[in-house]
Amino acid sequence: MSKNQISLKEAVSIGIGGMVGGGIFAVLGLAVALAQGATPLAFLIAGVIAFLTSYSYAKLSMKYPDRGGTVKFMNVGFGIGIFSGGLNNLLWISYVIMLSLYASAFGSYAPNLITITGGALDTHIFISFIILLATGINYYSIKVVGKIESYAVIIKLMILLSFVAVGIYGLIGNENLHQLAVSNWEAPMKILTGGMVIFVAYEGFELIANAAPDIKNPEKNIPRSYFISVLFVIALYIIIALITVGSLPFGDIAKAQDYVLAEAAKPLLGKVGFTIITIAALISTFSAINASLYGGSRVSYELAEDDELPHELTKNCWNQPIGLAITAVLTLIIANTLNLESISTAGSVGFLLIFAMVNYVAYRKSSEIKGNKIITLLATLLCLIALIALIVQQAESNLKGVLIAVGIVFGSFLLEFIYKKTKA
Repeated sequence: MSKNQISLKEAVSIGIGGMVGGGIFAVLGLAVALAQGATPLAFLIAGVIAFLTSYSYAKLSMKYPDRGGTVKFMNVGFGIGIFSGGLNNLLWISYVIMLSLYASAFGSYAPNLITITGGALDTHIFISFIILLATGINYYSIKVVGKIESYAVIIKLMILLSFVAVGIYGLIGNENLHQLAVSNWEAPMKILTGGMVIFVAYEGFELIANAAPDIKNPEKNIPRSYFISVLFVIALYIIIALITVGSLPFGDIAKAQDYVLAEAAKPLLGKVGFTIITIAALISTFSAINASLYGGSRVSYELAEDDELPHELTKNCWNQPIGLAITAVLTLIIANTLNLESISTAGSVGFLLIFAMVNYVAYRKSSEIKGNKIITLLATLLCLIALIALIVQQAESNLKGVLIAVGIVFGSFLLEFIYKKTKA
């Protein structure tokens, strides 16, 4: 057996590391703003959709193991053409959106430790700095990217699990526990929207698909790695949401919306807790940016290899795919121009549509992949219902974010259409 093969433990780490990146640090405050006392339920709803989708990913990964992951599934399901190309372009842009979300979270947390100008400019300075630093590391050495990610997964999980342990103890007798009561829940539509806006916090499990060709004993370990990592993260997010809503008044959560997890540590551990969680957020978002930059550049390379984007994207620039530089520049622009809610909405819209199509491919190929038609169809419908609910609800309160998200989707398909027509 090749020593380069990935064990179950390592595959689970890839899934957990992909999900517990910068997402939870970035979107927790946003979830509370939308769902209020029902925030744990919002995370559960999003988690159920992610878990059902992971079933489709597991079946497809076993049948079509390929480092292209989601790109491969789209091409197998729909054939290489304008539709699959448009979806794969959307996947690349969704990587950029996720990178922007992580960078935005880094920019929100960093000024709590270091003040440069004393104003809003700090956020943009830190956003730009961390994107450029991660890009430089990716150009320097992919091995360094891997080492940073492996250490970061351990550090952030240790800190978050410690926060959970202390937080559960701190909930006993807390005067804010009443905020979790049903009377403080938002309307069902808003709770669903809260879950969908934060859906981006779950999307990272799809990275297991890219590692599928190297996983030992794939028949057993591929599905286990998906299910264990998603279930673990669902439980982790729900408990973190319970602790946050049960520890801090809604007013304090609103004031610290962009760095609420650090604020939630204050009642439990004071300024020290605030600082520790802030450091955890910076490590997590930095490692997520590092890994996602590499992932995004690989997606653009795969698309160019499959002739879904210009072949020039297979060329190297400083020994890395040229897509790395393009991904970094796009991230700099989006992270510095859009607010957190618009970025999160665009990311969730992109991944809900992509996951709906992956579930649909699993449904169509159910006999080949030995999958359950009911589960894959249910997952497809839930992704589409959640997507529509998110767009409808956000159109009322965040029309700009919805227009940007819809524009990105149409732009992805238009780009592919123009490329195919000009090439023909």
